[in-house]
Amino acid sequence: MAAGAPSSSPSPILAALLFSSLALSRVQAIVVYTDKEVHGAVGSQVTLYCSFWSSEWVSDDLSFTWRYQPEGGRDAISIFHYAKGQPYIDEVGTFKERIQWVGDPYRKDGSIVIHNLDYSDNGTFTCDVKNPPDIVGKTSQVTLYVFEKVPTRYGVVLGAVIGGVLGVVLLALLLFYLIRYCWLRRQAALQRRLSAMEKGKLHKAAKDSTKRGRQIWSQDCHPDNQNGRRFQQRTRN
Repeated sequence: MAAGAPSSSPSPILAALLFSSLALSRVQAIVVYTDKEVHGAVGSQVTLYCSFWSSEWVSDDLSFTWRYQPEGGRDAISIFHYAKGQPYIDEVGTFKERIQWVGDPYRKDGSIVIHNLDYSDNGTFTCDVKNPPDIVGKTSQVTLYVFEKVPTRYGVVLGAVIGGVLGVVLLALLLFYLIRYCWLRRQAALQRRLSAMEKGKLHKAAKDSTKRGRQIWSQDCHPDNQNGRRFQQRTRN
């Protein structure tokens, strides 16, 4: 090769970028969804929902893993695992006889139910999903709060208050338009009566005027009356 001629081999940086782009095109990030928190009463049951999004079809190697970290604890323990179409409940811990699999992998659902809740169940549950080749992605966490009685959520109370206020406003508007409609209808009826009375007065006045005209004519112009004979004599002359 002549001195000063450019090298025909690709640079290491270009090769690394090409390799990373090929790797990313084959492996997509999987997205896992759970509730933020759930509430349950002592002795009841609660469903921990877990679903996911993947750019790939549901694989036969799809797996769900649930882990539990007690409230105030540092370490998380595995309590449930689903793989190769079979659910596996870990035989270690307090959940081994209280977990029920209710998920449907073909609907991308990895939910479980925890029965017979206790105060000691308070903590954080983590759902992890792998759908090869989609294996890269963040887990999702849901916090469980166990109470003696499930408290009414703030959103439910706020929704009820807003609904009540809107109901009162709508009722007030309905009454307003109903009263206004009745008042306008009464005013229209009163206007019709006044118009009818005015027409009656005019008609009566016209009749009275005609009657008076006839009386005057009969008194002043009729030939049988003295005024009538005088009127005829004047017209003859």
